[in-house]
Amino acid sequence: MSTGTTAAVWGRAEQQDFRSRVRGALLGGAVGDALGAGVSGLVLEEIRAAHGVEGVVDYVPAHGRRGAVTALTQLTLFTVDGLIRAQVRRDTGAWHPPTDVHRAHLRWAATQHDWGPDERREDNGWLAAEEWLYARRDPARECLAGFGDTVMGTLDRPKNPAARDAGALTRSAPFGLLVGWEPGLVLQLAVECAALLAERPGHEPVTEALRQALGSVRQGIPGPALIEALGASDAAEEVLAVAVYCALVSEDIRHGLRLAVNHSGPSRATGSVCGALLGALHGETALPPAWLAELEGRATLLELADDFAMEMTQGPALHSPAAVAPGWLARYPRG
Repeated sequence: MSTGTTAAVWGRAEQQDFRSRVRGALLGGAVGDALGAGVSGLVLEEIRAAHGVEGVVDYVPAHGRRGAVTALTQLTLFTVDGLIRAQVRRDTGAWHPPTDVHRAHLRWAATQHDWGPDERREDNGWLAAEEWLYARRDPARECLAGFGDTVMGTLDRPKNPAARDAGALTRSAPFGLLVGWEPGLVLQLAVECAALLAERPGHEPVTEALRQALGSVRQGIPGPALIEALGASDAAEEVLAVAVYCALVSEDIRHGLRLAVNHSGPSRATGSVCGALLGALHGETALPPAWLAELEGRATLLELADDFAMEMTQGPALHSPAAVAPGWLARYPRG
């Protein structure tokens, strides 16, 4: 099967629905990240002491403002940029998506320090020129170290072979939006891109964590006790289990995200993954408007989401041998 879907396959309604889901995934992940950022590092008792028995129910200040996102959202944005560039490069005969995603992550790493190359160049695409992305928002030390040089990790030689945290998971939602790809290829790409920085685990921990999440759905009223029984560490499989559980039992996105951040675990990671799942499921219009209104970088998120949706549905009209849009190639250079 082809890895791309041509525009002829897509009707207008289908394109609009897909764009809404892409927007929902990126915005929802950022909202969950921002909601959890204000209670990052706090256990449930500390969250309730600071915000009441219901815990955090709205944005609280983090990084000097309400609605601030963290490195989780920053890296997700650069992951999307890398995936778009990978699609653009299909027509060049030098197609290797993990390389494009790795280069995108290196562009993010360059925004986090004052040394090294300045990525705000005219020939480097538009995303790296967004000044707000140069704020340092609690990136994991292992993440910065892993992208501290240009060597790309592989499945045989990952950069941080002992890493089991959720760093790769939280920036993986965009892979699920690759329409026209065989599911096995999407999984392979996500795993290879995770290995850029972390070790590839066996499927058993993830399978068991998801099994526990599904079983917990039928165990009573959702709350912190059931959530923390699924895991309270930043291990990738535990973060995924919590996020999936909160998405499954949610009455709406607001309810699901409040569940996802009010516990003793890594609130911004579980909030980010849950928000991406719910946003992709329900689309952007289901997201709480008040949270979107204060979300940092909303314009950039929307612009990138729309570009991704256009590339996925109309890519051949932008960069095929028969049709080249110079403006598009300036936004997403092939080099």
